[in-house]
Amino acid sequence: MDGDPTRVVIVGGGFAGYRAARALRRSLPKAAGIEIVIVNETDYFLYLPLLPEVAAAVVVDPRRVTVSLPAALPGVRLALGTVTALAPEKDRLSYTDPEGAVHELRYDRLILAAGSVTKLLPIPGVAEHAHGSRGVAEAWYLPDHVIRQVELAAAGDSPEERDARCTFVVVGAGYTGTEVAAQGPLFTQAIQRRHRELEGQRTRWLLLDLAPQVLPELDPRLSRAADRVLRKRGVEVLTGTSVREAPTTVSGSPRASSCRRAPSPGASVSARTRWSPAPASRRNAGASSSTPPSPSPATPASSPAATRPPSPTSPAPARSPP
Repeated sequence: MDGDPTRVVIVGGGFAGYRAARALRRSLPKAAGIEIVIVNETDYFLYLPLLPEVAAAVVVDPRRVTVSLPAALPGVRLALGTVTALAPEKDRLSYTDPEGAVHELRYDRLILAAGSVTKLLPIPGVAEHAHGSRGVAEAWYLPDHVIRQVELAAAGDSPEERDARCTFVVVGAGYTGTEVAAQGPLFTQAIQRRHRELEGQRTRWLLLDLAPQVLPELDPRLSRAADRVLRKRGVEVLTGTSVREAPTTVSGSPRASSCRRAPSPGASVSARTRWSPAPASRRNAGASSSTPPSPSPATPASSPAATRPPSPTSPAPARSPP
């Protein structure tokens, strides 16, 4: 429209979208009259490679992996919402804000940087029962779930139920799976110390991958070092192994999932867990395990403290992304 400023719209506030907005803001003179707009479902940039550290027993505070977009990108307008439709012939897009209202946005130039999604491999039951790990709230589900299972085990009377609730299976020995499995035993030990009923109770953490070693994409020396740390912490590392299915049944109120070791018919590990597929590689946070045949990392999940992550639309601390 005549008289309107030239508008550049960036869909997505992740690595690509954030850097595109920052580069444009720095390179374009203010006198050019160009408006830069980011459309993003949250008001913060999420440093996705550190998300496993949030999920792995809250090693990192969730607020430390987020950066406020309005604070970090002064002069860039934020349109809070999710893009639902594009009309290239009209240079328009539609997006829905967090309260469900639909808005239309005109653009002269459009940059699509919507990011990636969790990839689910064809393991029966995963798509139906899994929880993703693509956001702060989802990452916090993991420690919350672990705490819940340990506390329910303390309240239960059946040894079989306690064993099942205290068994956690991580599928995928890439970056995410290895980090979660390495921190998991320390986390559950700390929780168990609060419950005298669980004195002497064995808590099992298993790490499965079809690859012949953990962290198969790294140098073999680093892989062996990681393997030693895992085993020292009591993690049962099962290479050449994966899950055949992730069914759920209801036993009272909790969900009960079973995991089977694929190469060994008849061998099974029962674990009352929720499967949580998570990014397996820092280099490609949206992919499954870096070893093609291996399923994406899956683990039980939950949260220790009274603190809760910021809501998707709440302001995050203003920090500069790395």
